[in-house]
Amino acid sequence: MAWKRKSGGAGAGGSPGRGADEEEKVPRGHVPMVAAGGDGERVLVPVRLLSDPCVAERLDMAAQRYGYCQPGVLRVPCDAGHFRRVVDGAMQRCGICPP
Repeated sequence: MAWKRKSGGAGAGGSPGRGADEEEKVPRGHVPMVAAGGDGERVLVPVRLLSDPCVAERLDMAAQRYGYCQPGVLRVPCDAGHFRRVVDGAMQRCGICPP
């Protein structure tokens, strides 16, 4: 699971046109999500975790708050620390080792 802070644009910490493309690459079998509370950290969640009850609860919360037609990366209405604990716990329950 890779945690990243949401960048402020192409000029933030990289060369224009290159950094944004590198951050947008999503490995096969993962879904990018952003913890909408606080700094908006981006996390790549393995698809296998989407059926975990705790992760599914966060997805239901996202649907209630933002609807099903969110443009861009899926936002989860949760602070980054809590979302990190939810995903880490789901990884342990599913037997997925963190990279």
